[in-house]
Amino acid sequence: MLRIEGLNKGYGDRSVLQDLSLAIAPGEIYGLLGPNGAGKTTTINIICNLLKADRGLVEIDGQPISRATQRLIGIAPQENLLYRSLTCTENLNFFARIYGLSRQTRLKQVRYCLEAVNLSDRAHSPVETLSGGMQRRLSIAIALVHQPRLVILDEPTTGLDIEARYEIWELIRQLRHQGITVLLTTHLLEEAERLCQRIGILKGGRLLAEGTLPELQRHIPATEIAIVKTTEEERAIDRALTYGYTPRRYGSDLAFWLPQAMELTQILQCFQGISLDSVCRQPVRLEHIYIEVTQFGCDAETIDRSADRQNRYD
Repeated sequence: MLRIEGLNKGYGDRSVLQDLSLAIAPGEIYGLLGPNGAGKTTTINIICNLLKADRGLVEIDGQPISRATQRLIGIAPQENLLYRSLTCTENLNFFARIYGLSRQTRLKQVRYCLEAVNLSDRAHSPVETLSGGMQRRLSIAIALVHQPRLVILDEPTTGLDIEARYEIWELIRQLRHQGITVLLTTHLLEEAERLCQRIGILKGGRLLAEGTLPELQRHIPATEIAIVKTTEEERAIDRALTYGYTPRRYGSDLAFWLPQAMELTQILQCFQGISLDSVCRQPVRLEHIYIEVTQFGCDAETIDRSADRQNRYD
């Protein structure tokens, strides 16, 4: 559905995108992750034909991007672009008219989109009376009103409470069931983990890693992760290295990659003689992969040499 090859964009001496290539299949939810400044917004603007690339190819449904392909795209930006004094129906009607939908099609699509995002009972409510979650759902409805093939959701649940977040997640899953392709950007790694069939990790304008979650997990050669709290961290690290356990720090947590699943009693035995406050086991999650890729690089040989704790803990 979406194909990007060798995309480059810079501003003066600053390179924003560097040979970015990716492809998203029809009906797929693809998560594009990366820190602020990674190039996600620039990529979206180029896809939407709002910004011209310096070099590279972007195709939507086999067509090079143009004014014509803009009709194939629906976008729900990070900030809700809604008219607060207008009702849900009036907002949808306004954007449907911009896309040139006939009156009969507008009536059908407005009704359908309100039902799709579970806002039929608020059809005549002004936007300013809606909760944050309802406003996000209305933004997604607007992105769908012209029946696009590709929907871009930019940080769709930022700032929402957990109940509203779950509602948006279910709505995104329904889009996939309807055959709509979704490009999702998010800083919530759990969101990407739950929703996306494939994930790309972008940093400095380069796609550092891409794949399904199991494919991405190869960047961390571990079956699980042990989190150890101790006042004797240096001794714990030295001991772990003798067993071949790679040390990492996730925030304030001292962690070790375990090559195979271990019982807590086995882990405790490895650190026998060292004062431990607590030990817990965790599965390898997207957050661990993301940190590994963005902070330590994703080259497999680099990962294999990552037992050099001096560079990791300075």
